[in-house]
Amino acid sequence: MDRVLLTHLPVILAVARTRSFVRAASELGLGASAVSHAVRAVEDRLGAPLFARTTRSVALTELGAAFLDGATRAAEELDAAVERLREGQNRITGLLRINAPRIALPMGLTRVLAEMALRYPRLTVEVIADDALTDVVAEGFDAGVRLGEMIARDMVAVRLTPPFRAIMVAAPDYLARAGTLKSIDDLAAHNTIGFRLLSSGAVYAWDLQRDGKDVKIDVDGSARVSDPASARDLALAGVGIAYIFEPLVAADLAAGRLIEVLAGASITEPGLFLYFPQRASRATKMRALLTVLEDVRSGRGSRPDKRHSA
Repeated sequence: MDRVLLTHLPVILAVARTRSFVRAASELGLGASAVSHAVRAVEDRLGAPLFARTTRSVALTELGAAFLDGATRAAEELDAAVERLREGQNRITGLLRINAPRIALPMGLTRVLAEMALRYPRLTVEVIADDALTDVVAEGFDAGVRLGEMIARDMVAVRLTPPFRAIMVAAPDYLARAGTLKSIDDLAAHNTIGFRLLSSGAVYAWDLQRDGKDVKIDVDGSARVSDPASARDLALAGVGIAYIFEPLVAADLAAGRLIEVLAGASITEPGLFLYFPQRASRATKMRALLTVLEDVRSGRGSRPDKRHSA
């Protein structure tokens, strides 16, 4: 095997993934000049340019894309071989990167990560909180977490949570001031806590049911947030009615700090799923994650199941 190509392959893969010499250098802990040198050395060895550079962007050439396709598969096979060796030594190390919405942690991912830390202390699990529909493959993640209905068909999906309801809640003192609601139409006369979608910039229209049919309701109130935890906090403070996934406020409902309104208008979401490309399932660290996920869901985890509370 060509030693120049083997030595510099991680740099080439990082530049291709990040589309930036600077970001690749930061990711690898190298200087920008070292990254440039590695790219030039590989291109000289191959006798063809891998990247088209401008002052503002870095893009793969057609030949570069063809080379990287095969090189990526080879690197994955090498990683898998190393991980199989470590597995044989009962030693799982490295970095496992997960892209997940912020709600995933309190709704189930935290319990999985706690068990992973207990079983595999040498493995670092990095969770990037992201409510946008990020392309996990293009951004270099091993896996992602999304609602079941938002996962591409070519991905492997494994259930993280049971289905859950999306409900409307308010504090008792708010309802005492503003009055109770009898139908969806009454929302127009109430203060609602809106939700801004960072991925699109749009204000989220609440998904509800009217007479058994799905409807979207535009709401407008004195507060708008981009984080479900903030919507819960504002509802607890008596600001108005929040639209939120039921597990995030289960403890508040049980304690009477919040009250569900218009329960008949709520919808049921399919639940959160861990998803990843098929080839990722060969990696030892991914198999470890899937085993822990199944054990936690079935109650076989080493740590007690402590549900999210205030």
